[in-house]
Amino acid sequence: MRPVDLLRLLLLAAIWGSSFLFMRLVAPALGPLLTAELRVLLAGLALFAWFRATGTDIGLRANRSFFVIVGTVNSGVPFALFAYAALHIPAAYSAVLNATAPLFGVICAAVWLRERVTPARVVGLALGIAGVAVMVGVGPVQPTPQMLLAVGAGLAAPLCYGLAATYIKLHGAGIRPGAVAAGSQLGAALTLLPALPLWPAPALHDPALLSPLVLACTATLALVCGAVAYLLYFRLVEDTGPARALTVTLLIPVFGMGWGALFLGERITPAMAAGAACIVAGLVLLLDLRQLFRGRSVA
Repeated sequence: MRPVDLLRLLLLAAIWGSSFLFMRLVAPALGPLLTAELRVLLAGLALFAWFRATGTDIGLRANRSFFVIVGTVNSGVPFALFAYAALHIPAAYSAVLNATAPLFGVICAAVWLRERVTPARVVGLALGIAGVAVMVGVGPVQPTPQMLLAVGAGLAAPLCYGLAATYIKLHGAGIRPGAVAAGSQLGAALTLLPALPLWPAPALHDPALLSPLVLACTATLALVCGAVAYLLYFRLVEDTGPARALTVTLLIPVFGMGWGALFLGERITPAMAAGAACIVAGLVLLLDLRQLFRGRSVA
């Protein structure tokens, strides 16, 4: 991985790590599905308007099937699955399940892209997922049928990330990352739209919930955590491959912990620090940063 790719990865993790701060303020007013719908719809429209204003053709019509597939598999379906999982399992479990995305990325890349799975990458994955588990403090949960179904949904979501990233690598040749970002967000918005009645927004019954702060956080979620973040993410997928790009899910809890401590006064416990150290060690192996530290960039 080149230094510029590593910087993009860290910036992306910092942005997506901050999204939890905004969602904590937005979701109680809009509900999880409308929050997700506005996030992808406004992001897609903003990117489309930007490219239209600059005279850049993103091939929306020519690649509409590609964009709908990527948007559905990469955003629409995972958002719905995690929304369901959140009803029956603690947030800590969702964080660990989300962190399995690099595992599915490695598997999908090995099956369809013929990428080699080295022992170092396997150890790195184990360290990273274990680090997330330690950081969020996963504890025992009574295994009920609903809980097991929720865990299944939480595992299917990162599988979707792995499949989508691999699909982009296989079928997205010649489509610029910016076009993928804009088109896929609009595709995700189409996918989520029919599901909105399943989880009505609380603000529909109490308009007072739509404070200026909620509206500002919604815009930030869409423009920064949506539009800007997906520009970075799809560039990483193109330049480094799906397996490496998906390691961002391991770093997101680290930055989420940091932002929470900085802006919300949340305490960083020794377990959180130990978990973060495990994640960093896992990433060194997963991304082969040992060679980068010795002064040689890795493609």
